[in-house]
Amino acid sequence: MNEQRMEQEDWRLRVFDSLSFPTLILRPDKVIVTANRRLLGRFGVAMKDIIGKTCHEIFYDSEEPCSADVCPLPAVLADGEGHSILREVVLSDREKTWEDRVFSPIKDNAGNIIYIMESLRDVTRVKTLERALEETREFLEKVVQSSASAIVAADIEGNILIMNQAAEGLFGFSLSQMKGKKSVIDLYPPGKAKELMREMRNGKRGGKGKLPPTKVSILNVKGEEIPAEVTASIIYEQGKEVATMGIYNDLRERLAVEKALKETQAQLAQSEKMASLGQLAAGVAHEVNNPLTGILLYASMALEQTGKDDPLREHLSYIVEDVNRCKGIVKNLLAYTRRSTTTKEIIPLNDLIHQSLNLIRDQRLFGSIVVIKQLSEEIIMVDADRNQLAQVLINLIMNACAAMKGKGLLTFRTYRDKPNKRAYLEVADNGCGIAEENLPKIFDPFFTTKEPGKGTGLGLSTSLGIIQESGGRLSVKETSPLGTTFLVELPLFVPEEDPELSLTTGGLSDERTANA
Repeated sequence: MNEQRMEQEDWRLRVFDSLSFPTLILRPDKVIVTANRRLLGRFGVAMKDIIGKTCHEIFYDSEEPCSADVCPLPAVLADGEGHSILREVVLSDREKTWEDRVFSPIKDNAGNIIYIMESLRDVTRVKTLERALEETREFLEKVVQSSASAIVAADIEGNILIMNQAAEGLFGFSLSQMKGKKSVIDLYPPGKAKELMREMRNGKRGGKGKLPPTKVSILNVKGEEIPAEVTASIIYEQGKEVATMGIYNDLRERLAVEKALKETQAQLAQSEKMASLGQLAAGVAHEVNNPLTGILLYASMALEQTGKDDPLREHLSYIVEDVNRCKGIVKNLLAYTRRSTTTKEIIPLNDLIHQSLNLIRDQRLFGSIVVIKQLSEEIIMVDADRNQLAQVLINLIMNACAAMKGKGLLTFRTYRDKPNKRAYLEVADNGCGIAEENLPKIFDPFFTTKEPGKGTGLGLSTSLGIIQESGGRLSVKETSPLGTTFLVELPLFVPEEDPELSLTTGGLSDERTANA
């Protein structure tokens, strides 16, 4: 009987000693009872050196027991269940290792804990792999988050799993806000997500499960459509679809640049047209100038031969005046093509308005238009070419009459800013106004809203060039369905010998003329 019992104990000791993990047996008071060969070899000690000593004396060279937060033995004694703790151990050569210490209770037949078995499992390799995996995960997270492109990943049901910061900015919501509420399908207009999935599955574009860069419209959190370029793929595990991923690039800025480039190219083409037009205008100007000289000569001779009471005298004077105006326009064309120079003179701005109105003798243009002259009583002088400014003013008048369709109020205002040496002329109508989308283009050459054959689109473009050549500005001061006001700004001429230059008699004169 004793031999059988000894054999059983010997068998148990052999099992204990053959455990692959360093293991020792403790009493409830942490005193070591025995240890297996793995533990003795692990710490390089003999059995006699550890028997009867506490575990904290052997492992930590301390007379004080470990606290309950780092030692699970008190918990084992309290609830009678096994516990473990992961500990980082620094060896003598400063190499760090990780141990998983497992405490298991050994009970007697009455269920009382008589011993505790502590096993030390080296998990350094596992922890190293875990740390490497975590570092890789963190690196990939940084790569995804730092991407300038929006990245979104979703499971095969469409539930969003990953969104980087660029995606949150593009779509207008964060993953934490919309998780479980927003599907990847909601990022596209109705039916578009399914269409993209069909393209990826058939493999005709980019291969199976791949979508090459494709222009699509996406929806932000407000439901607004945003032009974008998407590259997408299906993620497989063992041949089964498990997730999808999309990379999005906002095309709004790129499209704006492309639009600006097209407009620049169009302006370049327009400039080439204008250069050709300038050459043509120069040739035409020379050809027209010769017959105009003849007309002026014979009309002047006829005018000299008519008496003061002759009814033809007024008509001949109109011919002479209009021919001189035409010669001035020809002169402007030659100046535009740099084959002549403009003639500047000191001009009273108010006089220019009267003279320009007198040049328009076709009363059918005005119809029932009432002309209002709110002209400054101060003397406003400008240094410019008289014919050129008259041409600008006539262009503005004709445009205003066209906008009012022969009925309305045409108002002229003049005033000055003497400290800044600026003179101002406003031409206002109460016509239909200028459409907002046309405002940026009204000064472009050949741009017109008139019917074909009724406008060349060169009036405002030419006027702008004349005013800028005079050192001024031409702009739309205001426009609405109630009318438009053009503002002509010119340098104010102030003689050095008379810096005051003005005779102020109190405000503006308001002159109204029915039917011009």
